[in-house]
Amino acid sequence: MPRSAPEMPGRLAQSAFQLFSERGFEAVTLDQIAARAGVTKGSFYSHFKSKQDIIRGACAHYYRSYQRRVHEALAPLSDPTQRLRRVLELSVRTCVLDRGNRVFTTEIFALLLQDEEVRRGWMQFYDTVREMYLGLVHAVQVAEREPVPDPRRAVDLMLAAMEGIKMRAAFEPQLGDRCEQEAIVSDLLRILGFPLSSPSFASSAPTQDSK
Repeated sequence: MPRSAPEMPGRLAQSAFQLFSERGFEAVTLDQIAARAGVTKGSFYSHFKSKQDIIRGACAHYYRSYQRRVHEALAPLSDPTQRLRRVLELSVRTCVLDRGNRVFTTEIFALLLQDEEVRRGWMQFYDTVREMYLGLVHAVQVAEREPVPDPRRAVDLMLAAMEGIKMRAAFEPQLGDRCEQEAIVSDLLRILGFPLSSPSFASSAPTQDSK
């Protein structure tokens, strides 16, 4: 494949993301990234100038992948309560079960202290996620007539709780239990101001037989 192929930067960023998720940033070399993508190191340098540059590319790949998964999860749903719960379930599964996600995002958090561009990219991604959740919460408020006093603060607190859950999952494997994950989703809904007793949320909760 020609090194100037327009899809090559995305291919390299995806390969870097996969390797970083397996081994962390420090343990991965540019040679390994190029080999994973099936190109030469010279071709790599045609698209990325340095390791810091490809790390930023891998971050952008991660952000796009998350947004694509959310879009796919929401596409078949129209009910506001089901849409909110579906995204929370997806996020909890990603935090708890996806070790690569935990490795990669932990590496990003460490890098935020040193790399201004990575920090700006994460802030933009966080703002996008926050606005997405605010939109979902607003839709539930309208449908259920359940006002949340300060939706933005509630969403920020919920996202902070989710990051804490991600850290716990590294040393508490029991969080991978399905019942535990359902309980976590219910706790996050409470943080957002929607009690478990809400009929719509109760009816939208998955059963033990659902996939």
